[in-house]
Amino acid sequence: MRTGEPSNERSEILSSGWRVERRTRVGSTNDEARARADAGDPGRLWIIAGEQTQGRGRRGRIWASPAGNLYASALLVDPSPVAIASQIGFVAGVALRRALDDLGASGEVALKWPNDLVWRGAKLAGLLVEGIALGDGLLACIVGIGVNCANAPTGLDYPVDSLSNALGRAVSSDDLFARLAPCFEEALAVWRRGAGFAEIRMQWLAHAAGLGGPIRIGGAQGFREGAFETLDEQGRLVLRGVRGLETVEAGDLFLVREGAGG
Repeated sequence: MRTGEPSNERSEILSSGWRVERRTRVGSTNDEARARADAGDPGRLWIIAGEQTQGRGRRGRIWASPAGNLYASALLVDPSPVAIASQIGFVAGVALRRALDDLGASGEVALKWPNDLVWRGAKLAGLLVEGIALGDGLLACIVGIGVNCANAPTGLDYPVDSLSNALGRAVSSDDLFARLAPCFEEALAVWRRGAGFAEIRMQWLAHAAGLGGPIRIGGAQGFREGAFETLDEQGRLVLRGVRGLETVEAGDLFLVREGAGG
């Protein structure tokens, strides 16, 4: 522990050069990473918390954060041109799925567009990517990753489950992070600031939930239904509906069971 460091904080440096700061409890790991970016941190920093008191997901939704799960945020400074920074969410998704492969995950664990990990239709993990303008045209990107390792929150209006249940054995947050950190570094190297997105896209599609099947997309303009055709070269979902092919930049994807009738 460094001199003057709070007792609930541990720091380390990985062999890749990434720094890791571990906290017992924070409001939000993404907010902690944002504060570091605002203070001039150079990036390549992971912030991990045992618990979050103000965890959040997309569109300001609350992310329940009980102890025993993984709550981690990676801070990247100048990772790519601003126009393609949203691709980092797919990079992180590929890295997380690869980490689960290392832990023995089955093909039932899938990536759900745009930012979830699911098992048998139940949510195991969520990703939240946020950008910060630093001046001089530079961008800081924060990749928040929350994974239900030991337990799943209750009282939600959608199905959730835990990674330990999906794998049939106990998986700790430390077990998962030990595999996630190098997988994220490797996926970033494949991506190469956007030059390798075609490969990331292919790897993401290999584990895509609902690909080729019926889906429903919810957004500001209501719901659209059709078949999940693919991802385009920018990472937008391609939906085949009654009007043909259309691209979807943002929204909530709902998997539709064949023959369920709405």
